[in-house]
Amino acid sequence: MTESLTTLARGALADLAGVFAKVGDGAADGLIEEIARAKRIVLFGCGREGLQMRGFAMRLFHMGRAVAVWGDMTTPPVGPGDLLIVSAGPGYLATAELLADIARKAGARSALVTAQARSVLAAHVDTVTVIPAQTMADDRGSNRSVLPMGSLFETAQMIFFELVILKLRERFGETADTMRARHTNLE
Repeated sequence: MTESLTTLARGALADLAGVFAKVGDGAADGLIEEIARAKRIVLFGCGREGLQMRGFAMRLFHMGRAVAVWGDMTTPPVGPGDLLIVSAGPGYLATAELLADIARKAGARSALVTAQARSVLAAHVDTVTVIPAQTMADDRGSNRSVLPMGSLFETAQMIFFELVILKLRERFGETADTMRARHTNLE
């Protein structure tokens, strides 16, 4: 690639700005409401989206929420009052559908974070949050991001989750200091 790092960075940042220009002010409201009323929260995602979900779980933990990441040995059962949040940028993952259905049967609520507003998976959850960014489902053609494959969605997801935390922090009366107090000291 002959483009400079600076040129590539400008392109990536412009792509991210384009995503957030399409995100409405109320885009996180449903997810925020679900999190605010949840007794316990379990998060699921695969691959790089799964890494973003783990980061989101960490921030929710820093805010004093009871939170787990699906697949960890300490993941609790879900039931009434609990929330499962699944990530499926391209709109569908068989595992996410199965987990959402299990959560529903157990009486828990579920939320989807995706780039595809009309995804098949949306019918299996209570709340859909759309981050309108390129994923591997639409990374071909002429109007592509500078970033490869689903990187634009995954990067936007991380920023979006941090913005959700800022909104929740205000709602729960948390501060940088109260969150910092919950950070591990085993480093």
